[in-house]
Amino acid sequence: MSLPTASAVRQQFLDFFASKGHHIVPSAPIVVKDDPTLLFINSGMAPFKDYFLGNKPAPYKRIADTQKCLRVSGKHNDLEEVGYDTYHHTMFEMLGNWSFGDYFKKDAIAWAWELLTEVYKLDKDRLYVTYFEGDEGDKLAADSETQNLWLQYTTDDRILPGNKKDNFWEMGDTGPCGPCTEIHIDLRSEEERAAKSGRELVNADHPQVVEVWNNVFMEFQRLADKSLVKLPAQHVDTGMGFERLMMAVSGVKSNYDTDVFQPLIQFIAKEVGVEYHGTAPATVTDQPTTENEKTDIAIRVIADHIRTIAFTIADGQLPSNVKAGYVIRRILRRAVRYAFSSLNQKQPFLFKLVPVLADQMRNIFPELKAQTAFVQRVIEEEEIAFLKTLETGLRRLDALEETARANGDRIDGKTAFELSDTFGFPLDLTALIAREKGLTVDEEGFQKELAQQKNRSRNAQETEQSDWTIVADSDEQPAFVGYDLDEAPARILRYRKTTAKGKTEYQVVLDQTPFYAESGGQIGDTGYLESPLSKVRVIDTKKENDLIVHTLLHLPEDLNADFLAIPDVARRTQIRQNHSATHLVQAALREVLGSHVQQKGSLVNEKLLRFDFSHFTKVTDDQLRQIERIVNERIRQQIALDERRNVPIAEAKELGAMALFGEKYGEFVRVITFDKNFSVELCGGLHVPNTGRIGYLKITAESAVGAGVRRIEATTGVGAEAYIDQQLDLLAQVRETLGNPQHLISSIEKQSEEIAALRKQLEQFEQQSLNQQKVQLAAQVKAVNGVNFLAAQVQASSAEGLKKLAYDLRQVVPNLVAVLGAEIDGKPQLAVMLDDEIAKAGKLNATIMVRELAKEIQGGGGGQPFFATAGGKNVAGLGAAIAKAEAVVTSVLA
Repeated sequence: MSLPTASAVRQQFLDFFASKGHHIVPSAPIVVKDDPTLLFINSGMAPFKDYFLGNKPAPYKRIADTQKCLRVSGKHNDLEEVGYDTYHHTMFEMLGNWSFGDYFKKDAIAWAWELLTEVYKLDKDRLYVTYFEGDEGDKLAADSETQNLWLQYTTDDRILPGNKKDNFWEMGDTGPCGPCTEIHIDLRSEEERAAKSGRELVNADHPQVVEVWNNVFMEFQRLADKSLVKLPAQHVDTGMGFERLMMAVSGVKSNYDTDVFQPLIQFIAKEVGVEYHGTAPATVTDQPTTENEKTDIAIRVIADHIRTIAFTIADGQLPSNVKAGYVIRRILRRAVRYAFSSLNQKQPFLFKLVPVLADQMRNIFPELKAQTAFVQRVIEEEEIAFLKTLETGLRRLDALEETARANGDRIDGKTAFELSDTFGFPLDLTALIAREKGLTVDEEGFQKELAQQKNRSRNAQETEQSDWTIVADSDEQPAFVGYDLDEAPARILRYRKTTAKGKTEYQVVLDQTPFYAESGGQIGDTGYLESPLSKVRVIDTKKENDLIVHTLLHLPEDLNADFLAIPDVARRTQIRQNHSATHLVQAALREVLGSHVQQKGSLVNEKLLRFDFSHFTKVTDDQLRQIERIVNERIRQQIALDERRNVPIAEAKELGAMALFGEKYGEFVRVITFDKNFSVELCGGLHVPNTGRIGYLKITAESAVGAGVRRIEATTGVGAEAYIDQQLDLLAQVRETLGNPQHLISSIEKQSEEIAALRKQLEQFEQQSLNQQKVQLAAQVKAVNGVNFLAAQVQASSAEGLKKLAYDLRQVVPNLVAVLGAEIDGKPQLAVMLDDEIAKAGKLNATIMVRELAKEIQGGGGGQPFFATAGGKNVAGLGAAIAKAEAVVTSVLA
């Protein structure tokens, strides 16, 4: 039979709630830009948090949507279950209907039951519901209202109490929260249902008795001190996991058997040449026992992970080694590892899935279809890099095998952690390869090293933040007036104290402010809050959700005073110049390089502008000069700023305004135009009144940021003048150093040729010296416990020269164990070389030896079993290290 299509089921949901008076809104980007408590949207309610908190009014009382969500970090982390069970995912869609101070429990429950049983035709006898049983610690009674409402639709034996863990929903440690009612479905066979009631399996992690829908009744806010306070109004926040809903309406046993995943799964299976069998261990602890289970898990992991990877990149988050970028890189590498180890994919593979996914989602999430080539390029480059890492890791594991044999066939935890932390080689892959070699991994030691690193990181970043203290109540929303005013009267509405690394700061929210909060790449304003009694420095301004938060080193004594908010106007002027120049640069880039150029990040401060953009090759010097000429021509034309506020988003797009992928736009936007035929962009930043105020633009650098992303850095106005003066001064210094030649370039070329010739002569002299030393050293070799042993301090001008001498000695002296030391550029260097047969025998290991000897020079090092090097700080210890070598060898071989 044909299964329901994802697009049809999704549309039924949206149409149903549209018929109930809900406004349908698009998904917010999955990457969070202005909420310090989140890296990613992890629930359907996250984009609406400000409406629940009362920080801003909701544009509609009733809203419905499908929201891209990601749960791979923090409190909500399903990563390890993904691929093993049938219903956990990293990225998932959350279908939601929302009431902001409008309907509450009665309507939410009635509509949930109507949609599931009358529209989707789910069997009422398979549905169970839960309600909050209360909690003594929070002094909350049982939600008997919800319990009684459910009695109108189902029987008492299908209405179950739930504890705080299951039936009191909180997004994080602080924030909006409230009791919830869940709807679960029992998808087991009739025989299984007859043998055991589904009632006993609700919230018991059974793969076929799963939660489908959660209706949260937002009544409270959790404060930092863990207490609860009532929200200004009651709200409804519902979340129905789309993938689980598809399993229920399709009548299948796994989310992966639905139209959501099957196109990806079948593509993967065909591409790698295996069959997908649909096996599914119940939990992550049930390791695969057959080849079919192993390949099925890998296929499910890849089908799940490619959705997360592709959509986060499309929404503006590139893989990296920090914060959100690190999470994405980790997920991507996890998928590559499964493809590599379980599906034998040794070449880039994941990127091929992007067009399949983009076609699937083109109607609901068109941003991926619009950027398919870019997303593919980023993923492919990441795959290439990690596959090289895997090769490096495999070679290191080969080199460590002998050490592990000597350690009871066990790879120690510190080494396993080094492989993971330094080389990106996952622990589970280390353990897998170790098992194939008949080795084990000290996972307890690994976890100990990991915990120590986390503690160091936590201690470095630990931040304590108090709850907001209300100074003045206001029915008006805090306003930003900085587009029109460079200073403004203000009152403090609320403040809080923050402590990080022992440093205390204060944050305040004003009733109105001219201070621009960091956003869209533009840095936040600094300045002062001044009253008749005090003047305090504002050191930064940021957005937290939709609040503008000013950071102060000290609180003013008179919190209730009337203040004058005064940004640093000189600094702001330079920021304006650089920001407007960024718009001109983007337009010029598209003119010179092509319309494929899209902004992928930016930084605008008083010193420079930095602009990241999608482009697959280096921008040539000629192209940079052309871009620079176009921008400066527009500056000289003194084009007036055309700023339009509160423009309907559809009208803005008709004007040709450039929207950024990954940015969240409301229904009304601000449009910044410098010549309607040149630069029209959606932007909330500060700008010059006409381009002539920019003065001049000078591009100072062009570089690669990552796969398919380039970066231009530039400066304007007085910054550009200073840069040009600096370059001219440098050129003058070069001329003076070379004796002020008439023809500078030819003079430099001549000197370069002379230097190259002298360097070649030096290399010849050094080789002669090394050859002479080799003969002398070979004569000093002596027998020690069955090996030819040599330990000596030598002359070498580089680490490479020392290495060459060691290798040359091995060519002329059989059965050799050599320890060489040298002072190179004022620092001690050691090299240990073993004959291959000696290294294979396993008693002596060059890496272990060099680490022991390096203690004498206050250093450390490593390498391979047959050759290793170490550097240090104590040159005077070289003699002791050389003297110690024979004792080490004698002791080991005795």
